[in-house]
Amino acid sequence: MTVKNPQQFLQEAFAQALKASNPQAILPDGLKRAFPVAPTGRCLVLGAGKAAASMAVAMESYAKAHWPKIKLEGMVITRYGHALATEHIRVVEASHPVPDQAGMDAAKETLALIRTLQPGDHLIALVSGGGSSLLTLPAEGLSIEDLRATTQALLRSGAPIGQMNVVRKHLSAILGGHMAREASLRGAVVTAFLISDVTGDDPSSIASGPCAPDDSTFADALDILRDYDLLNGAIPQVVIKYLEGGLQGVHPETPKSNDPIFQETKNYLLGSAHASLEAAAKYCQSQGVTPVILGDTVMGEARDVALMQAAIAREIDLYGAPFKKPVALLSGGECTVTIAPGIKGRGGRCSEFLLALYNATDDLSTLSALAADTDGIDGSEDNAGAYFSKATREEAQQKKLQAKNYLSAHDSYGFFKELDALVHTGPTLTNVNDFRILLIDEKSGS
Repeated sequence: MTVKNPQQFLQEAFAQALKASNPQAILPDGLKRAFPVAPTGRCLVLGAGKAAASMAVAMESYAKAHWPKIKLEGMVITRYGHALATEHIRVVEASHPVPDQAGMDAAKETLALIRTLQPGDHLIALVSGGGSSLLTLPAEGLSIEDLRATTQALLRSGAPIGQMNVVRKHLSAILGGHMAREASLRGAVVTAFLISDVTGDDPSSIASGPCAPDDSTFADALDILRDYDLLNGAIPQVVIKYLEGGLQGVHPETPKSNDPIFQETKNYLLGSAHASLEAAAKYCQSQGVTPVILGDTVMGEARDVALMQAAIAREIDLYGAPFKKPVALLSGGECTVTIAPGIKGRGGRCSEFLLALYNATDDLSTLSALAADTDGIDGSEDNAGAYFSKATREEAQQKKLQAKNYLSAHDSYGFFKELDALVHTGPTLTNVNDFRILLIDEKSGS
């Protein structure tokens, strides 16, 4: 069997992955699990992330149908361009991935709203990927500019998102469990609903875990900065001094797993990268293609991951092992891109992965592939990602495009733009990390 239209196949698999992470579809089930009986009393809804507005709409729709006596109130913060119309829960837009003043002002208001809670009230938190920067509220003594500079340095260093979040949690007044602490100290019941964009789906890592215990420490944060050589000028000195002060006990640690505040706090995982990969795998199977999920925890430098997956694809293509064609290799997880000083680059980790894969597989005429960020934005530009097929290679040859030159310049966006092979979705209003699919067909398609 040969897939007649590889491009359509790849894009439909991605569409099925997105569908499995749609808040409109998955939040109602979470609410039924968490609240078999409608809550009583005040319900304050707060949250942040790329899916926050869509989650708020789903929250309002569910409450209207199932909790007619409950009046919702609150606010969520989402990325610019991701807002939706709501009735009761206000939506505020702010910058991502580097925080801005709008995000800090909204985070201040979030904390002020939490401090109005009283015993018996309910805090319902809607949390998704992107919340770490959108819910930025500097700890006392730090400024938004300090956090901006720290975030930018971490992004350029190639540090994985989990390690970035360890640092950010220890510079925040609201992340790393502080939201739950503030609510619990006032006698409120805390219920958080999570859409995960992190490998392993650890609640403490999703948007830096505003309602989850955090077992990392100030020492861990400093070790991360040291490991990426960020203590010698890249990070503001005031940030380093704050972390050192925390190490000495001057500033309070994030609440840990044994903290009693978490007795009245529950976190419910709704959507994840693995669930989306499973949905895509089901589609592949329906098309007569064997799906192989390599995992949702694939991390590392995008180029290195591409070379590894190229080797697997080559083994399948040449020897029919360990799987017989046609095969679709599916993976999630967040790769990194390390950019040397002086290089601006265009694109993101998904497009970079795809370009490195393209560059390493000239000999595989049966290979087509797509890589895209499920939030609809891959890195610095306006695309979710990119794809290639046999037809893409032929056009690149006609135009005499040299993939290795674009790769050296970290210009994956420019390469795939020349071939009209960018994937555009616009804001998907969800986020479950990156999606990658490699199709190794029986014969080369178009």
